[in-house]
Amino acid sequence: MALPMIATLAFGVVLLTGAYFLALAAMCLFAPARARRFLLGLVGSASMHYLELSLRLLAGAAFLVHAPRMLAPGAFQAFGWLLLLTTAVLLLLPWRWHQAFARQMVPRALPFLPVIGLASLGLGVFVLVAAQG
Repeated sequence: MALPMIATLAFGVVLLTGAYFLALAAMCLFAPARARRFLLGLVGSASMHYLELSLRLLAGAAFLVHAPRMLAPGAFQAFGWLLLLTTAVLLLLPWRWHQAFARQMVPRALPFLPVIGLASLGLGVFVLVAAQG
């Protein structure tokens, strides 16, 4: 009985992840000032850092659980493992290191918001379509 509930929750988290990518795409393409504030805000505090890592862990686990029922299950299983492994590395590093790295790299990425928006749009659509199996 617990497995169907876990599978349902994983499916929901995968759908929310796809919706997140679509929302990020909309911000990057139609509200770039808001996208800049959002992306720069992710590196602002330890609490934001740990919230981001928690959401990454949740999404990575959800992709691993739901991948067998998705189109391209190997790709989504690899994506789940990538999220989990990179999150584990970030958990082992002091959050200030992550903050310093992000404060250097996010401003460098901001001129490419339209490209990030299009990539997020494609990824969001792909996740939502693939999630349906």
